[in-house]
Amino acid sequence: MALTAEQIKNIGIAGRVTSSFSILGTITIISAFVFSRHFRSPIHRIIFFNSFFNLLDSVATMISVSGPETGDYSPICQFQGFALQMFPLADVLWTLAMALDTYLVVFHHYDAHSLKKIEYKYIGSITIITFIPAIVFLFIRSSTKGPVYGNETIWCSISPNWLVLRFALYYGPVWLAIGLIIICYALIGIEITRLRDEFKLTDDENIALTSNVPNNRFVPEQSQASVTTTIETNSSDATKLPHTSESHITSSSSVHQVVTSHPLTSNSTPMNYQSPKQRRVSFKQYILMPALFFLALLATWVAPTINRVSTFINPDYQSYSLLIAVSSLGSLRGFWNGVIFTTIGMKGWKRHVIEKNILNRNGRRLHC
Repeated sequence: MALTAEQIKNIGIAGRVTSSFSILGTITIISAFVFSRHFRSPIHRIIFFNSFFNLLDSVATMISVSGPETGDYSPICQFQGFALQMFPLADVLWTLAMALDTYLVVFHHYDAHSLKKIEYKYIGSITIITFIPAIVFLFIRSSTKGPVYGNETIWCSISPNWLVLRFALYYGPVWLAIGLIIICYALIGIEITRLRDEFKLTDDENIALTSNVPNNRFVPEQSQASVTTTIETNSSDATKLPHTSESHITSSSSVHQVVTSHPLTSNSTPMNYQSPKQRRVSFKQYILMPALFFLALLATWVAPTINRVSTFINPDYQSYSLLIAVSSLGSLRGFWNGVIFTTIGMKGWKRHVIEKNILNRNGRRLHC
């Protein structure tokens, strides 16, 4: 059954409203990253890069039903089709990049500097993978099928006449990437479960990750005085702890406190020992945040995929409620990214402020 003009209008309104939320979320991400150093972890950086893709994606979804209304060959329809081919797929690949970062942290002990070195590879590969087919489709025409980008009721994208192409080079790569993300998180979950003694959730919601590198130098936990040492969240190079003064080892990632004690007299007898060769990985930044982005990704892609499978089975099938869901959820990518980015980032910032206050108090006590 064909949609009425009123229904199409409602679909357009829903798409534009949710697109405006996404634009607001994207601007929030960019602003927080630029103006606050507390949003500079490797995962935050990936979200920041992705936000520019999200912004152009939101511009395309903001056009909404106006694209099909101008005709398949119009510049507006072709631009919308190009944008909706490239940028939603890029969003999925950036989520895969977050999963790969988490995998590298857990299995290969990558630190913030190591992760930063591979960011240009993410930027280059994701841009090339998504841009090439999107730009090529602009020049494909057929006397029987028309252009690749055409009327899809709620916006312009790969038209129903090119449905096989849409499955092969759009939904196929999307769900392949989602499958790889699931595999990454499954392996990470298995590894954390298997190494319970090495991965421990602590009170400040960090994972203590032992590097398994032999170290003959041990630090006693109990003595007559204590010294506060701040170690960068995921640095594998912090192998030595100071004896007599406060030390800071920092980088672009979050910092968390490890309070250890050192004997100030030669007669003190150590009772318990711990290896200083230990890294603390932020559970929220490296596991929880990417996992939430993945869940938001699934919520975004389920409705469009159901709609596409339905039209593949029955080309004449159109569901008003399903198209409303596709238009709304498909336009919320930037919004969900902004919510997760700021919510978890603010909690990390508050934790940093608390730890800084504790560090200052410990420093004053030590001087006294």
